Amino acid sequence: MGGSNSDMSPFIHVPVLLWVLAIAAASQSLAAEPGRVKLVQIPGASSIVKAQTGADGTIHVLSDGENAPFHTRSTDNGATFSKPIFVVETPSKTPGLKFHAWDLAVGNDGRVHVAMGNNAWKLKLPQEEWGLFYATLDRGGKAFSPARNLNRKPSEGFALAANPRGDVSASFLSGKLYAMVSHDSGTKFDDWRELSAEWNPCDCCTTAAAYGADGRLAVLYREETNNDRDIYAVIWDQRAGDKTIRHRISATPWKLEGCPMTYFTISPAANGYLAAWPTRGEIYFARLDANGEVLPPGEIKTPGQNGMRTGIVALAAPDGATLIAWKNAEKLSWQLYSSEGTPSGDPGASGSTDSSGNGAAGVVLASGKFLLFP
Repeated sequence: MGGSNSDMSPFIHVPVLLWVLAIAAASQSLAAEPGRVKLVQIPGASSIVKAQTGADGTIHVLSDGENAPFHTRSTDNGATFSKPIFVVETPSKTPGLKFHAWDLAVGNDGRVHVAMGNNAWKLKLPQEEWGLFYATLDRGGKAFSPARNLNRKPSEGFALAANPRGDVSASFLSGKLYAMVSHDSGTKFDDWRELSAEWNPCDCCTTAAAYGADGRLAVLYREETNNDRDIYAVIWDQRAGDKTIRHRISATPWKLEGCPMTYFTISPAANGYLAAWPTRGEIYFARLDANGEVLPPGEIKTPGQNGMRTGIVALAAPDGATLIAWKNAEKLSWQLYSSEGTPSGDPGASGSTDSSGNGAAGVVLASGKFLLFP
């Protein structure tokens, strides 16, 4: 019997080999597909800040309005979008007070979480009003919850992340790097906590956050120690108390006296995370493992350039392809990469009148195609 199985093994593995080769060929073909990246104009929306797809496939988009952010969604892969819902419905009782969008996250239950800032500092309101404001929208809901002041301290650089277990994290900057966590889908948050007294973030940059497949939180931020403006990824196991891991992920040095006021992003990928950031005005990205360490081939320079506080998108498709998009002078541009980190096709760009604001937003569909919202 043993000899018979040995004799037959080459024939048994031929179909498997052909299947593997077919999958690889399909992935390569999809990565090079000309129509894989599509620009979608959302009627009535401008200054788009963030987009994210929920577990049910619904696309949620957060935009800035004149006085408050608004949300719209699509249940047909971006073919149509719902009527916008303002995140702050009730007019402010404080004359001149305006809210603006920072981030959006969607929980596994379909609940939408939104982080906002405001111009309370400009109106010289009490400093506890200069903080992180938060509102939620239940799945299929018609109106957002009343906005809540989560941290009651002067702060910025707000980011949100949500996972299937009902955890929601909000990170922010206020001299140091802080975060606060909810374990009940945002109903109640623990008190804010400093992630490490030894870390010294750029105050006028931002934070970015995403949960990994293992339930740990990744937070991206820029250091300013010794004026070395490096990007770090922090992995925080929130179920294990104070346990954090930190890795420098940017390789290109940037010595600068003064905060560069930059935005960056991190998103979940199949085996960890995908991160993108600017250094010296140019856009870089890297794939990270579950512990936040950079995977081969390491830091990759894109053809992109950006300005101060302009958005960056990093999206990973199921086949390993990556899309990096960036905003510069109110123009959205992008580059598609293969699973090996090599460019797929030429860079793309929106028309000069197709985009507005500093935000950059996009999603990847289950099919592996990418949608960008200029």
